[in-house]
Amino acid sequence: MFRLTAIIICAALAGCTAVPGEGPLTADIKADAGRSPEQVGRADAAVFDVVNVDSRSAKLVSDYVATALNRRFGIGGGVGRVVIGVGDQLKVSIFEAGADGLFSTAESKQTSLDVVIQPDGTAAIPYVGTIRFAGKTLEEARQAILGSLAKKAVEPDVVVASVNTASRRVTVSGAVTTSAQVPLGLVGEKITDVIAKAGGPTGQPYETYVTLVRGRKTGTALLSSVIGNPNENIYVQPGDQIFVSRDPRTFTLLGSVKSNARVNFGASDLNLLEAVALGGGGDDAAVDAKGYFLFRYEEPDVVMSLLGTQRFNELLGKGMRTDREGRYPIVYSFDMSHADSLLVGQTFPIKNRDVIYASRHNTVDLRKFLAIVGAPIGVASQGASTAYSFGRIN
Repeated sequence: MFRLTAIIICAALAGCTAVPGEGPLTADIKADAGRSPEQVGRADAAVFDVVNVDSRSAKLVSDYVATALNRRFGIGGGVGRVVIGVGDQLKVSIFEAGADGLFSTAESKQTSLDVVIQPDGTAAIPYVGTIRFAGKTLEEARQAILGSLAKKAVEPDVVVASVNTASRRVTVSGAVTTSAQVPLGLVGEKITDVIAKAGGPTGQPYETYVTLVRGRKTGTALLSSVIGNPNENIYVQPGDQIFVSRDPRTFTLLGSVKSNARVNFGASDLNLLEAVALGGGGDDAAVDAKGYFLFRYEEPDVVMSLLGTQRFNELLGKGMRTDREGRYPIVYSFDMSHADSLLVGQTFPIKNRDVIYASRHNTVDLRKFLAIVGAPIGVASQGASTAYSFGRIN
């Protein structure tokens, strides 16, 4: 009997790796941290690191303010030098002191002309000829016309006013009340200003994204971040394209929890404990309290601060790569067996597309294996008992 028991225990320990599982164990995740694809044994393996979350690291992550637009474009400021551009419509008013001038009569001493700047940047003015307007300010355009009329008109004076600024527009489209080309004024206007001119977003700021296209550069940020962080609410420039999209933020909950699912935030912010609770919490009969993990592609500044320069460079050397937005893979580890984890979890923010994984306890695999090997033993035992009873009857 002792030998049989020993054999069963040895077989159980050896066979636990072959039973069905719900993802990696806590030890498996931590063992793969910081290993290169060669060390893992898979050429396509992702290189990541595990950060044990405590109050310091949780505060560092929660205090970080994303500055995707600022970092990509700079905040800018003001409108700079406002110049005339191709397609702009101007009203040129020419005044003369005498009644017998080029542009005056006995009834009126002024003439108003509507001018549209042509693709070559010029426009024609009677008795003046072709004048280059593109690249000039209104005052510079005025002086150019006035100089050309100096010896032709009677004590001329000129007023140049802007009627339509086709060259100073920003296109706003997507999840806004009215997609439109928004004209820019003579004062600096920011992202939220031009979105407001398009009627505002149709969704809540915490589930609305703003994408700014400027030349060959593109940047995307959550609208609530743009509103909450003045440095992200950058100044727009003529020709910018702003696309507003509604994309409800979600996270995925997997492993030994009551419900494996993709879950909507449903709020402007969410912390780790709230996220786990939305999935019904951990499965008490299976979850490893020391094995709660959050998988995320994190901002470079945060990763550098958490890992340190030496460790960060070491992982780069092993093949750690960014996603298309320049973020690095990181795994946050939470030990829920400690009381202070309930405080730390309240300060750790969940981000869009996060994956929360609750590892199963080591004994779960053992129980599964024993159930598998126990089934035929039970059948054999029942069969032996039946045969013994049948023999006694006979």
